[in-house]
Amino acid sequence: MKLTSIISVNFNQPEVTLAFLQSVKNNTSGLPIELILVDNGSKVDHGVEFLAAYPGLKYLRSEQNLGFAGGNNIGINLASGEFLLLLNNDTEISDNLIQVLTETMDKNPEIGIISPLILYYDQPDTIQYAGFTEMNYLTARNKGIGNMEINHGQYEKQSRETAFCHGAAMMCRRGDLATVGQMAENYFLYYEELDWCEQFKRVGKKIWFTGQTKIYHKESMSVGKESSIKTYFMTRNRMLFIRRNTSWFNTLLFSCFYIGIACPKQILIYLKKGRKDLVKWVFKGILWNFSHSKTSNYLGFKI
Repeated sequence: MKLTSIISVNFNQPEVTLAFLQSVKNNTSGLPIELILVDNGSKVDHGVEFLAAYPGLKYLRSEQNLGFAGGNNIGINLASGEFLLLLNNDTEISDNLIQVLTETMDKNPEIGIISPLILYYDQPDTIQYAGFTEMNYLTARNKGIGNMEINHGQYEKQSRETAFCHGAAMMCRRGDLATVGQMAENYFLYYEELDWCEQFKRVGKKIWFTGQTKIYHKESMSVGKESSIKTYFMTRNRMLFIRRNTSWFNTLLFSCFYIGIACPKQILIYLKKGRKDLVKWVFKGILWNFSHSKTSNYLGFKI
């Protein structure tokens, strides 16, 4: 087998990260891997604990939080493996993950990124991800395949093309990044893995899903607790994604829908919930796109 570099990012979650390191240790014995952990500006440096938990760990600490893409890009720059496997630190893996992903990519050179079946850690019989449908670029909406279905093994024999990977677990070839490039860091949170998939597609690569292996994601099924940072970046980045990946005419049509229908609807929902405090972040997210270029690295939000 060829060397696989596993890359993960920690931000103020030492206990979760230690469990992740143990999961990798338990499920990759004898396999050619290197494990890279990037600390993304956590308040406390737990590097000594991480290195003790996983001898041989490549550990690098960033003094500031660079976001999902920025943290992973640091890891990518450290990696020496032919395959890069980006895993969220709040995941635990299965024992055949590396073998299945690398063998599938070896057999199918057209694959740019592949993601496995993702199950909820707290509800391991419930599916979070089994692929994505195509994006409607006029609304910037698509659907998760298999999301919230009970897992009866209905996807376990599937390896197929899908529209987008899932950021919690995605493998690519390091060699492809010379033409594709790394993830765009100006998203900071949300939509960056979708944008990366678009970059792979533009150079003729395909996005795949396989149900022949799986991971367990500790993200709660009730994720979605509203906050200013989530409201701002979800609003801002949905529009940024369209600006970066579609024509000016499509962007114009999307903007009419987004500003005239989608955002007013979201504002009404916030008002009904008594979350008047979030309304300004919808406006700020929209206004950022009118005052900054699609390549601007100015976040517009104090992290």
